[in-house]
This record gives sequence, C-alpha cells and structure tokens, in this order.
Amino acid sequence: MGLELYLDLLSQPCRAVYVFAKKNGISFQLNTVDLLKGQHVSEQFLQLNCQRKVPVLKDGNFVLTESSAILMYLSSKYQVADHWYPADLQARARVHEYLGWHTDNVRGIFGVPLWTKVLGPLIGTQIPEEKVERNRKNMFESLQRLEEKFFGNGTFLTGHQVTLADLMCLEELMQPVALGCNLFEGRPQLTAWRVRVEEFLGADLCQQALGRILSIREQAAKNALPVPYPEVQSRMMLRIARIP
Repeated sequence: MGLELYLDLLSQPCRAVYVFAKKNGISFQLNTVDLLKGQHVSEQFLQLNCQRKVPVLKDGNFVLTESSAILMYLSSKYQVADHWYPADLQARARVHEYLGWHTDNVRGIFGVPLWTKVLGPLIGTQIPEEKVERNRKNMFESLQRLEEKFFGNGTFLTGHQVTLADLMCLEELMQPVALGCNLFEGRPQLTAWRVRVEEFLGADLCQQALGRILSIREQAAKNALPVPYPEVQSRMMLRIARIP
C-alpha cells in the first residue's frame, strides 16, 4: 500500500498538507474524512488517531499525525526542493520558530469565523457577540504581530523563499477570507506576501484547496447544509464553548 492521506479540506492544516503534496507531485491516496458526518469519531478512524483529528498520514505501517510533522516527513522522504524545509541548520530553525509561533498566535484564532458564521448556526447555537468581537480583535492583533516579527527577514516569512511556514500561514489566513472577513485591507505588506505565495503555488491549486470551504459557505447561505449527527453536535458544542 502506498502513501495515504486522511483529510477533510474544511480543515486548514489538512489543506496545507494537500497543497504541499499536490504542488510537489507526491502521489497519494486521498481518504476523505467528513468531519460534519462524524467520520473522525468512528471506531475505524480511532485506530488511526486516538485524538480523532485530521490530518493523518499512513505510509505502509507507519502512521503520523499533526500537520507540521507530516509536512516535515513528506519534505524529507520525497526530497522536495530544499527551500521548503531547508537543510541549513539556521534556515530550518527559522521555519521551526514560525511553526511554534503559529501554534500559539494563529492556530485556533483564525478558525473561529467558521464556527461563528457557519457551524454554530448550523446546530442552532448563536455565538455571543462579545466573543465574535473579541476574536476579530485577536485576529487583527495577531496579524500585527506577524508583520512585526516575520516580515523583516525577506519576501517570505522566514527569508527569501517559500517554506512550510508560508504554506501553513496562508491556509490559516485564507479560511476567514473565504468566509467574507477582509483580513488584508490596509495591510500592503501582508497582501504582497499573499500574492507572492499564491503565485508560487498556482491559482488553480489554491482555489481547489478552498473549494470545500467555499461550498460550505454557499450551502450555509441557502440553508442547505445537513444537520450533523448528535454525537458530532455534542463535540461541536464543546468546541464552541472553548471559544474565548
């Protein structure tokens, strides 16, 4: 059995893994795990990841979770262009620096609009306006810190070439954008970075990766999304309760 990727492109980390594999011509079997249908809480999926989260990589008998680890593994196994995950120790350390910063300052913040605009209303839950406003403020503060910390070293986040850091960041920021949040207005430096990364990846691939989130948005506008199963709803309520 060859490389298998278990993904739902509703998830930002899944999109990063998907785009990376496609951009680098890595052959894989796509196993879609529909989060809204609760496929991630099935007993079958539990055998792959006891945390019930995507993405998951399966390479023969080897199973790997966490998007950053998966991207590093793919970079090393398939010997992709060095710029993605540089061999130079200090350049690689810069990628690790961003990925660590990303976990605390980006991941979890920019995914909230999906819950406030789509998933909460889908299960009949209205996110309190003060939480929505607080998240909006947190996103813009995070963007300010992003520009201050990472845009002084070159044209991309860690230097003068695209790395895993740029891919992870772009997929996270583009989700709220796809849902109608204009994060780039009044930020020419951030906008120029986005254009450079999208041009490098290719417009078609970027749109393909966002297809599921755009479809979810369209279906939600038409009240055409199926209501998730009860077990999934209970997990969704727990996630909504954790929104600060």
